[in-house]
Amino acid sequence: MPETKIFSGSNTPQLAESIAKSYGQALGNLTLAKFSDGEMSPSYNESIRGCNVFLIQSTNPSADNLLELCLMIDAAKRASAYKVCAVIPYFGYARQDRKDRPRVSIAAKLIANMLTSAGADRIMTCDLHAGQIQGFFDIPLDHLNGSAIFVPYLKSLDLGNLIFASPDVGGVGRTRAYAKHFEVDMVVCDKHRKRANEVASMQLIGDVESKDVVLVDDLVDTAGTLCKAANIILDKGAKSVRAIATHGVLSGKAYENIENSMLSELVITDTIPIKQESSKIKVLTVADLFAKAIHAVTGNTSISSLFV
Repeated sequence: MPETKIFSGSNTPQLAESIAKSYGQALGNLTLAKFSDGEMSPSYNESIRGCNVFLIQSTNPSADNLLELCLMIDAAKRASAYKVCAVIPYFGYARQDRKDRPRVSIAAKLIANMLTSAGADRIMTCDLHAGQIQGFFDIPLDHLNGSAIFVPYLKSLDLGNLIFASPDVGGVGRTRAYAKHFEVDMVVCDKHRKRANEVASMQLIGDVESKDVVLVDDLVDTAGTLCKAANIILDKGAKSVRAIATHGVLSGKAYENIENSMLSELVITDTIPIKQESSKIKVLTVADLFAKAIHAVTGNTSISSLFV
């Protein structure tokens, strides 16, 4: 069986170190050099010939980290790695998965082509914004689910009158899966946007009177949607409202919005490093989840047990 080696890009070194530790080995030795003009030059400081190489890198902020990952893949292939798996805890540009208006890019497909052209043999990621992005790849893709992290946490809270809420119509499927697992009801916040990151109006579909509401989303960016949804839900008589979101992008005034919101807490994972601490933000780790998936891939076993 080929030897397994795990390397980290510059975006998520702490998560990569935790994944390697959970897997049972140290991170590989990789130098990520930069020229004075910002041009990147990754190089491996140990032999990876004939190895299964796993490269861990979230693509947020997207441009530099994505290019760095592509260069790492290319360098690994040219160093005669047996297989190269790009482990992308947060897959950037996933919100651009279709032409929703004229003359725009389908960026998620372009990124898939770039990673494949760079030489990736496999992709491993978690909670894509749109599940159909899996079909953009002609190589194997392991799509892990954040529910394996959030379900045990929610059970530990022992909420007495639980109900789940989707912050928009697009997230109904994701929210329904949680509601089905806990055997409770769900509601939907129907939103309308004027432009990106700006919610024009929102209406609640369903009854939340005296309920402990959990908003479910795959990512939180400026937190405008979640905060507006929390306010509406509490106005409709909910007992409490908290949110779970796999990817804490948290850009713009996100931290300020969350601190000033009616949310009791926002629970995210460490697929993206947080920029600052917040009394309302709790971070759970996906390290064990990815380490188990890497074990399954290298051992040619099923990853079905990793899904709730």
